[in-house]
Amino acid sequence: MASSAVLRHFNRTYTQRIGVLEDSFLGTGRPLGVSRLLFEIGSASAGATVAELRERLDLDSGHVSRMLRRLEREGLVRVTPDPADRRRRVVHLTDAGRTAWAELDLRSEERAARILEVLTPRQQQRLDEALATADLLVRAATVHLREVAATDTIARRATSRYYDELAARFPTGFDPETAPEPDATYVVATSDGEPVAYGGIRPAPQAGTATAEIKRMWVDPEWRGAGLGSRMLRHLEGLAAGQGYAHVVLDTNATLAEAIAMYERAGYRRIERYNDNPYAELFFAKELT
Repeated sequence: MASSAVLRHFNRTYTQRIGVLEDSFLGTGRPLGVSRLLFEIGSASAGATVAELRERLDLDSGHVSRMLRRLEREGLVRVTPDPADRRRRVVHLTDAGRTAWAELDLRSEERAARILEVLTPRQQQRLDEALATADLLVRAATVHLREVAATDTIARRATSRYYDELAARFPTGFDPETAPEPDATYVVATSDGEPVAYGGIRPAPQAGTATAEIKRMWVDPEWRGAGLGSRMLRHLEGLAAGQGYAHVVLDTNATLAEAIAMYERAGYRRIERYNDNPYAELFFAKELT
């Protein structure tokens, strides 16, 4: 309850002092939601699809469409079919939109500078560190976990980053598998449209009856330390239990020390080798309740 009260108090303080409560955010004549949408469009140098904007802002299509129509009426954006896939719509800033975006960026910077100018360098450093930690923890607590096919674009991006990290960390490198795991259920966590955590479960009859294997557990390095890996692990265990499994197993490489520590904190116990994975050196199991 204490954390909830602190977060709510911070929200009230922060929204008041950065102008969120004003109908005209930073004096632009537009509310915060429309201004944020304008900023996201301008931050994408090649334009952004409507679907990408919905994903980044975590808004439903109707709300995004209404805000886009307002920006179109003001002559700040243009919405056109995507040449690569005409079912999609791409949003670009007009010349007037780029001017409005630059003005919004300048006013945001000026507001931030006014807040910081009364603080000493040491206080500014403390604020930087505190806000960076708060930002990471809040984002980690609010990312969406959803099931995806292994062939989904977002799943492919997560898998590619996972393989790249293994290749960099394993002493002998890593030769990725080319085919999806058979009968696997995959889950991805996304933030601002990008994968930040990934993992899956599949049947593991070689490890015993009613046993599932957790595969491809990965968390973006910039998101580690915020509990997202533990959250993903609990989610995968819940999926396994929901599919009728009584046990889960997993394997890992000895170089992945942080992952090993997480598994042990989560109640996994070491077991004998149960597969022929050439990169696996440690094996773990857990009973599901």
